[in-house]
Amino acid sequence: MKRIGSFLGALAVSLTATSAFAIDIDSRYQPYQPTTGVSGSLKSIGSDSLNNLMTLWAEGFKAIYPSVKIEIEGKGSSTAPPALIAGTAQIGPMSRPMKAAEIDAFEQKYGYKPTQVRLAVDTLAVFVNKDNPLSCISLTQLDGVFSKSRLSGSPNIVTWGQLGLTGEWASKPISLFGRNSASGTYGYFKEVAMVNGDYKDTVKEQPGSSAVVQGIAADKFAMGYSGIGYKTADVKAVPVAGRDGKCQEANQRNAYTGAYPITRFLYAYVNKNPSTALDPLRGEFLRFVLMQDGQKDTVKDGYYPMPYVFAQEELAKLGLN
Repeated sequence: MKRIGSFLGALAVSLTATSAFAIDIDSRYQPYQPTTGVSGSLKSIGSDSLNNLMTLWAEGFKAIYPSVKIEIEGKGSSTAPPALIAGTAQIGPMSRPMKAAEIDAFEQKYGYKPTQVRLAVDTLAVFVNKDNPLSCISLTQLDGVFSKSRLSGSPNIVTWGQLGLTGEWASKPISLFGRNSASGTYGYFKEVAMVNGDYKDTVKEQPGSSAVVQGIAADKFAMGYSGIGYKTADVKAVPVAGRDGKCQEANQRNAYTGAYPITRFLYAYVNKNPSTALDPLRGEFLRFVLMQDGQKDTVKDGYYPMPYVFAQEELAKLGLN
């Protein structure tokens, strides 16, 4: 899987005025303009990481089109492809790209591939309790903490002292929280931080990102991972060092330049026949998401807006600009 830096590195020069902490929206984004003929029902099935964001987008869209009904179910990215194939969902949000087998199954039924739409940018954060003094962790150390395979060559890391903490922390075991295997977040963390190794049996797998964060907030000695949009005041995101050894904070600048090593796009997939236009309901919903209104909701939920040029590429792909 290509990481986001290979797509976004060229944008670094455009971020010289961007704060490392504020989340900015490109001034070229224009407000969404309502149109006529938009009605009906949409069902979204897929990523839990996108659950809150899909809800915000749906609420904003329904404020413009009150007769539209939108139902959202977020139980994990792996639930999106079968729902799109079966026709039980019209939008499949995913926190990872579809796998080759999922694309093949879709194409076998419809004769063309599903259409991937990039909607937002996320730094997959490594969270600890707000009282934890840990100031940085490397990908290799994360492999040692979370993986029983340790394919990076890391030693087995089980206590906070092995990460350099002293005093009361030194001998305390690291309590691990993570997502379940239906989650795209589970798979992406496994790929990038664990070199596709296997998770330790001690990882407490949670059905949703908010449950991961709640577990860490309630356990002083816990560590876990989820999308940055689920950060609360009770946890902190630890800077992560990539293979170059440089600690990088999970922020917009580092996401866009690819400096933060666990950065990704958040997607939606739709069933779009290449020879026909999208119906008005799906088309206008995706247009709303990829314009100023939807990207403001992205920021409100704690994720990073799509770089403007990429949003225009997605709209063009859908025949919407």
